[in-house]
This record gives sequence, structure tokens and C-alpha cells, in this order.
Amino acid sequence: MDIKQAIQSRHSVRQYMNMSIKASSIDAINQKIEEINKKTGLKICFDVENPDAFTGILARYGHFNCVRNLIVMAGPEGRDKEIGYYGEELVIFAQQLGLNTCWVALTYNRKKVKCELAPEDKIYVVISVGIGANQGTQHKSKPLNEISNISDECPEWFKNGVECASLAPTAMNQQKFYFEYKDNGVVSKCGRGHLTELDLGIAEYHFDVGSEKYVFEERLNFNGRQI
Repeated sequence: MDIKQAIQSRHSVRQYMNMSIKASSIDAINQKIEEINKKTGLKICFDVENPDAFTGILARYGHFNCVRNLIVMAGPEGRDKEIGYYGEELVIFAQQLGLNTCWVALTYNRKKVKCELAPEDKIYVVISVGIGANQGTQHKSKPLNEISNISDECPEWFKNGVECASLAPTAMNQQKFYFEYKDNGVVSKCGRGHLTELDLGIAEYHFDVGSEKYVFEERLNFNGRQI
């Protein structure tokens, strides 16, 4: 499937088959992670065959089952938007490989995560990865006019970007992001709340794919840092 089809078909999955991921898929994800880390300076890593990270009361509270693999979204402080943007790129890439995923902020055992980090780095969130016991379900999205200033006067690329952004997963499905068409360009912002800047990064990735402009990726990679 192409990237837009993957975005349409991808839904959060918390329950997985007790099966290993193919070696070729692991290699592909690790290569993608290496490319992102080199480009951004993030410290993302792929923790494979580590069921201990999703054991205990937190995993049960989050209704996770048979999680054996997780992408650890880590890096220096203040990189929330990049974590969201490139994490969602990995989520959609995994979907294209036939795998299922779920963004996880709290309901995992941080002490059991295997990822070598420098003292200045931190784990923001993790992403569970595996062969889903189901394909998840579509969550309700906000109307387009609540997440943007979309109108008939806006160009098609902006409309396409907003439509794709409306499919972006966010914490508690809050979708506290907004895209504004202004001066023949686009600006984005997020509201207050837990993980909203990270969520904005996820939405910006979707906007870039939908609009085919990749304007937000260019901004994130200005001198290797977000602006």
C-alpha cells in the first residue's frame, strides 16, 4: 500500500498475536530509524522481543496484550514536535510493512525499556509494534472547520493537508491542533494540555503527506532543529 492508503487504514492496536516480527521488517524499521536519527539528532531505538516492557498493572490498565516490540521515542529535551512528527512517520512505515502500532505515553514499564541513552536524553513516549490480533477501529475526528480555517477559497493542497491531518491520532483523541491558511502558506498551532505539542507534530506529518508540500518537515530540519 502507498503512504496515503496506510494512513487511511492505520488504527491504534493494543492487542497482538504472540508472534515474532519478520527479520526483514525489523531491518527495515531499524534502517528508517537510523536515517531519522542521523537527520535530526534524536535517539530513537527499536526494542525488539522485550515483553517485560509491557508487564504489570500499567499494561493491564492500558488493555495491552502480547506486546513484544516497541519503538522508543527518545532524544534531548524540547523536541516534542519532532518526536511526534517522526514517530508518526515510523507508525505509517510499520503499517506499510503489514504491522500494527499504538502510541503509548504512560501504560508501560519505563524501567524495563532497553535503549542506550546519554544523560541529556529522555524517553518521551513509546510505540508498540507487532502483528495485531485485530486492525483497530476508526476514532471520530473533529470537523475540518474546527481544526482549520478551511474554506472554498483555500487551495487544494491545503484542503488535502487538513483532511489528512484530521486522521492524526492524538492523546485521548483530543485533536488540539489548528492549521491556518495565511499569505499563500500555512501555519499551525496547538492548544494547552498534556502532549499537545507532540500531537501537533503527528498532525503536521499527516498534513505534509496529504498536501505533498512537506513544509513542516523542512521547518523541523532547519539546521537540524525545530524552529
